[in-house]
Amino acid sequence: MEKNRIHIFDTTLRDGEQVPGCKLNTIEKVKIAKKLEFLGVDVIEAGFPISSPGDYQSVQEICKSVSNTVVCALSRAVEKDIEIAGIALKYAKLPRIHTGIGTSHYHIRYKFNSTPEKIIERAIHAVKYAKKYVEDVEFYAEDAGRTENEFLAKICENVIKYGATVINIPDTTGYCLPEEYGYKIRFLKENVKGIHKIILSTHCHNDLGLATANSLAGIMNGAEQVECTINGIGERAGNTSLEEIVMIIKQNNHLNLFTHINTKLISSMSHLVSKCTGMKVQANKAIVGMNAFSHSSGIHQDGIIKKRETYESINPEDVGIDQSSIILTARSGRAALSYRYKKLGHFLKKNSLDLVYSIFLKYADEKKEITDMELKTILEKANLNHKKNNKVLNNHHTNDRRINVL
Repeated sequence: MEKNRIHIFDTTLRDGEQVPGCKLNTIEKVKIAKKLEFLGVDVIEAGFPISSPGDYQSVQEICKSVSNTVVCALSRAVEKDIEIAGIALKYAKLPRIHTGIGTSHYHIRYKFNSTPEKIIERAIHAVKYAKKYVEDVEFYAEDAGRTENEFLAKICENVIKYGATVINIPDTTGYCLPEEYGYKIRFLKENVKGIHKIILSTHCHNDLGLATANSLAGIMNGAEQVECTINGIGERAGNTSLEEIVMIIKQNNHLNLFTHINTKLISSMSHLVSKCTGMKVQANKAIVGMNAFSHSSGIHQDGIIKKRETYESINPEDVGIDQSSIILTARSGRAALSYRYKKLGHFLKKNSLDLVYSIFLKYADEKKEITDMELKTILEKANLNHKKNNKVLNNHHTNDRRINVL
């Protein structure tokens, strides 16, 4: 069966930058945008041009720097927003305007003090106006996660009629459960006239830790685009993590999906975004956290040394990491200790390993992690004990170094 392509829409430079304390200048944004293109994303949301002169300039410079990727600019359903977005995109080879309006009861009543009918009128006008500047117009139904499906279908049908090429269904507050969000996408696929003409997109937030799960539910029910960010950064608790959704698709062939992402660049992309934004990646973050491929439990370490797949479903090389890490702690066993000594060029026989291990445990109980330098100290102490007790000999061979028991 032929696999279906999922488009990756990266909004690191727009939604990702909305994190408090995260501010990127134009040079940094261009640098990230170039690497995103190299990574293989289909769309780069470069910014919100009307929000500031700096954002406007950044969008323009990204347009000049990117050739093979769609460059997208955000706007509200306001003519001036759309006009500025259109002008900012004038140098783009593949421009897209991303415009829209809130569609939930909360937004219609409290944010806009409006009615559903007037919201539909504004949505149609925004799409029609954006079409004056670009052919590729994406419409977002903000807070679609809390919007009644029947009304959402109605507004989608109307914007398709007036030229929307992509429709974004944001779970803006991270409210939905995966089953609910998946059903919402399926409902639109089955009930909106003309839905086959456009790309249906997910845009999920992580307020309840469900952004990636909801995006997955969306594409399993017919969405063709996922909006996401590097390292999952974004407003409040963040957005769907690009590395997570991409690797889920890559690792699960039964989904029958694929992306154009070069996954071997994921790790370096993560480091670049973290460095430029100043947003550290949590150690246990899936795929890109420093502990994602690190093992400290003796049972796990033994399994990994014997066969990597025992405790890893992802090959670290697939995301640009050379190899898994065996971290020595008080929970580590002899197999891990022997493995690390071999890396240093020391090959320990069983009795020698037992002696070194007993000394290692005393060190490990006092420290969080044992370094290579401390391993050398432990080995020297083992040799010293040998000389005192006349039981252990450190025999240095020409090509390898072994501790032998007499």
